[in-house]
Amino acid sequence: MWDNPRLLNAAAGALLALAVLLLLSAALQLLLRSTLFPVREITVLGGLQQTGREQIERVAYGGVAGNFFAADLAALRVALEQLPWVRRVSVRRVWPDRIEVTLEEHEAFARWGASGLVNTHGERFAATSVASLPMFAGPAGTEAEVTRRYRQFSALLAPLGEAPERVILTPRFAWQLRLARGLNLELGRDSARERVEQRLARFVAAHPRTLARIPRQHEYVDLRYPNGFALRVPELKG
Repeated sequence: MWDNPRLLNAAAGALLALAVLLLLSAALQLLLRSTLFPVREITVLGGLQQTGREQIERVAYGGVAGNFFAADLAALRVALEQLPWVRRVSVRRVWPDRIEVTLEEHEAFARWGASGLVNTHGERFAATSVASLPMFAGPAGTEAEVTRRYRQFSALLAPLGEAPERVILTPRFAWQLRLARGLNLELGRDSARERVEQRLARFVAAHPRTLARIPRQHEYVDLRYPNGFALRVPELKG
């Protein structure tokens, strides 16, 4: 080996490369531990309605450890996304000493069951609100579907000047509505022949010449019939 120039040159090159890697690693460790590049400012961007900037800054400064290069931005993003009204966070370094945080808040669209809210994307989140919101309920994982169907039901009911104040998807995947004026609608389940929106559209079309002409309070309408619907009137209960 010692009399082979090619092998000697290859060995020398490998040793040189190893030495350079070790020097770069040592330099990187010194850079990450250095006090010469402190984080001096955390900037919070985004239109905040429910989350106070002081709360965000408290979590942000508490989650930043190390200097500008060592700060764990992924951990900071995760910590901020634990705040009740924060939906999404992006974090980036801005040279030479600033971290920029951009937040998107949840926009409450409805209540979900006894606790929790649903945002406009159909995502459930743990927060409270004093706003007047419709009530949703359904099996776990159906939040987006209930939100989507609520919008369809609302559009169909608009000609009557009505809107659902409660939308329930039962464990058997049957749909139930309660309108703002107190009327309960039993829509049933989707079938291969007919979706529940078709039943609701048929009810809306028939309303002016049926329920609208009955001068009584209506309590419950069962729309699960193929050619009509059943009506329950409180004073006619026996």
